[in-house]
Order: sequence, then C-alpha cells, then structure tokens
Amino acid sequence: MDSVSSDEVYQDQILPHVSRTFALTIPQLPPALSIPVTSAYLLCRIADTIEDEPALSAPETLAFLQRFSAVVGGSGDSEALARDLEHRLSDRTLPTERDLVSNMDRVVRVTANLGAAQHAAIKRCVELMCYGMPRFQFNASLKGLPRSSDLDDYCYYVAGVVGEMLTDLFCDYSPEIARRRNSLSALAASFAQGLQMTNILKDIWEDRSRGACWLPQEVFSRHGVELASVSSDSDDPRFKAGIIELVAVAHAHLRNALDYTLLIPGKEKGIRRFCLWAIGLAALTLRKIAQNPGFTAGAQVKVTRMAVSMTMLMTNTFIGNDWMLRRLFARAAHGLPLARLPEARWPRPAPVLANQDAESEEHAVRRYGSSGS
Repeated sequence: MDSVSSDEVYQDQILPHVSRTFALTIPQLPPALSIPVTSAYLLCRIADTIEDEPALSAPETLAFLQRFSAVVGGSGDSEALARDLEHRLSDRTLPTERDLVSNMDRVVRVTANLGAAQHAAIKRCVELMCYGMPRFQFNASLKGLPRSSDLDDYCYYVAGVVGEMLTDLFCDYSPEIARRRNSLSALAASFAQGLQMTNILKDIWEDRSRGACWLPQEVFSRHGVELASVSSDSDDPRFKAGIIELVAVAHAHLRNALDYTLLIPGKEKGIRRFCLWAIGLAALTLRKIAQNPGFTAGAQVKVTRMAVSMTMLMTNTFIGNDWMLRRLFARAAHGLPLARLPEARWPRPAPVLANQDAESEEHAVRRYGSSGS
C-alpha cells in the first residue's frame, strides 16, 4: 500500500472517533468528494484542538494556529509542529484528538495530493478559521457576545467558511453544480450558521461550564437579562424568551440551508444526503429547544436515535423529490418561530498567514482579542 493510500485509510479510521455525525454523513458523498471533505474536517478539528487547549496561553495559541495554517498552505514542517504541540497538550485533550495531532502529517499529505482547486479551497478555509477563531476565543466570557452581528461573525469563522469551502468542492466536482455557483455561494454561510447556531443553543450550559457564552447580549437586553448572571436553575421566563428569539433566527438559516441543498441536482443523491441529514437533525433539535427553552443540559434536547433513523429513511426515500423534501422539512420544523434575516454581512478579510511575521506576538494578541466588528 503506497503512503497516500495508507494515509487515506488512517483518515477513515480516525473519523468515527472524533465525530460520530460526520462519520455518518461524509461516507454518503461520492469518493471524489469524501476524501477531500474528510481531510478538511480533520484539519478543522486539529485547529479546534489547538484553540481549545487550556494549557496554552493566548500568544502560544495564536502562534500554533499560524504555524498550522502555514503547514496546510504548503510551508512549514508538519511533523515538527505535531511534536511541539504534543508536548503542550494537557489531559483535557481527548486521546483521539491527541492521536490526530500526532498524525497531522498524514492528513496534510492527503490534502497536498488533492487537485489544485480542492487544495486551494481547503487552504482558504483553514486560513480564515485560524485567523478568525482567536478574535473570539481570547475574549470568551459568560457575558456573551455584544451584538447579533458579532454572533454572525463568530459563526462565519467557525462554520461559514466551511460552507464556502464545501461549495467550492462541490462546484469543482460537478460542472452542472458549478453553473449554480453564485446561487449556492449566496446561501453557503447561512447554511452553516443554521447548523452552528443550533449547536450553540444546544450547548449553552456546557459552554458556560467552561467559562464561555456565544449568545448575543443585545438580544437578551431586550428582555431585561444580563447573560453574565444567568443560571441554569433560575427558570427565568425572560431568558427563555431570548432563547426562543434565537431559535427563530436559526430556523430562518435552516430554511436557507434547504434552499441551498435543493440547488444540488437531484441525481447527486450522496451530496443531498450529506446536507439533508444535517438539516433535518438540526430542525428537530430546534423543536426540542423551542418546546423546552428552560432545559439545563444538552442531553435534554438531544434528538433520539429513532428520530435520527427516521430522518435518514425519509430523506433517502424522497431524495430527488424537491416538493416532498420541502414537506418533510416543514414537518420537522412545525411550530418553530421564524425570524426575518437581515442582509448577509459575513466578513471576508485577508487571512494572516503563519509566515507573515511583521506583527509581534503581543500586537497580534491585541489585534485578535477584539470581538467587535
């Protein structure tokens, strides 16, 4: 077995251990897409591992992210970075994530052997993620984000860039899909924001236990709530009202996600399954949150295995029938409030690359430390 094939086998073996969800959805993609999408997910997971490591100071986190971005871009030594990073990982990092970091060079090799357009799409995604995440993580607190526009920006850097990357990969894969690039690109970041906001809402209390809150204070101020002082045992109807308002926003983004998916030709069943399973489960999760906005743990709003199985069965049955898929979504989202989204304003700044050393570490931390727009 050649080294590239061996590296692809490693990717397939580690994926279920770092994401049960993507271990289900990525294999639905055609092989020409499943390999680059697996690589992209694993690279993003490494970036998350660096970002989440509590043993690293803010300047160290930024330095490691810049080095990682450079390695994915084709410069730097992935094995040296993996060794340096391994020595700094604490017990808070899961063994499977540690294994992924140790084998970083294998994922980087797979990515480097992809087609030029695929590699460029993944490189851009990782660069923007490594650029944007520290802006928010360095100032994470129980006070939340100041404004709804800050939540949009946060979702863009941790998820929207992935939606744009997937669009690039889909368009590179199929000339027919590429003819719809403009329409897909207009919805890509919103698609990802719907999924990300669902996770943010589901994980409120788990995030707060780690000292972070990604909810916008602006929304809760309208209800007379200070996020810094909320507690899972308070059962405050004003806090619940803010949650419902955000559910309505996430629902609107998921409607865009469905529109995005139905732009994919019906014959591309694998790509549609990849998208629809995620959308359906997110809609069902939002329903559980809307029905119980006073939940105190993510497990209380977790979608059941039966619901997961039914989502897969029903979407598979009607995978090429746009009218029925819209009906299925309406059923899954029944009763959810719906917000009107403002005009999209996701930023697309030039990423700061690892080899751009004009900024001092101290200046870089000050620059990225602000979560304002």
